[in-house]
Amino acid sequence: GDRGGPGAGGAAAMDVFLMIRRHKTTIFTEAKESSTVLELKRIVAGILHRPPHEQRLYKDDQLLEDSKTLEESFEGLRIEPFSSPPELPDVMKPQDSTGAATDPPLP
Repeated sequence: GDRGGPGAGGAAAMDVFLMIRRHKTTIFTEAKESSTVLELKRIVAGILHRPPHEQRLYKDDQLLEDSKTLEESFEGLRIEPFSSPPELPDVMKPQDSTGAATDPPLP
């Protein structure tokens, strides 16, 4: 066995890129899959100047637990290729011609 080399003890943790929204602020940050939610809160604290104990991070509607790693918190996370962007929520779709609210031309 060639143990003890670089990277012994499992695969290196992957970097994950995160988009965190707070009110109108959107933060893009990266962390390791092996980081805990608390570590992520510390990153956010450095940006938003809000201590970790005042933060609540959610994925969808699920409150993330401080002690869990990002990998555990986002189980089943699938990285979609950039070529197929996700469906936009209806709010963001351009109105189709039938539902367009156009002002009638002035007489």
